[in-house]
Amino acid sequence: MEFSELVTRFAAAAASGNGEALADLFTSDGTYDDYFFGPHTGRKAIKRMLAHFSDGGHNFRWEFFDAVRSGAIGYASYRFSFDSKRPEAKGVRVMFDGVGRFDLAGDRIRRYSEVFDRGMALAQQAFEPEHLRKIGLKYATSLKDRPEWKAHL
Repeated sequence: MEFSELVTRFAAAAASGNGEALADLFTSDGTYDDYFFGPHTGRKAIKRMLAHFSDGGHNFRWEFFDAVRSGAIGYASYRFSFDSKRPEAKGVRVMFDGVGRFDLAGDRIRRYSEVFDRGMALAQQAFEPEHLRKIGLKYATSLKDRPEWKAHL
């Protein structure tokens, strides 16, 4: 399967809430490291994680573009949007862009991770400033705990 086809199928499965189709794109011990929900390893865990998407929103749209692959690593830019279910957000359409990284094993995903402006995505949903600060500090602390960042401390 071409890498561009893989990312298209990935986006379609995630946006439609099809956990079975999404999990099938991963190796049996693959990890989906979601920037909101954290890492989930194994197909069952990936399906459970995707089910939580609908807790906070609906009417998802995910578009990948500029997909490139070099060996076992692929990157693709994306646009993501959804209608928030948070009562404080009053149904606002949340939109953000980002970049997905796909660590591959053949035609399957061994690990998916992403980078986007988490603060902007949360602010659109009317999270209070103190809550945004707590979330930001939580993620900063977890980053500082990772071994590959020790030289930066």
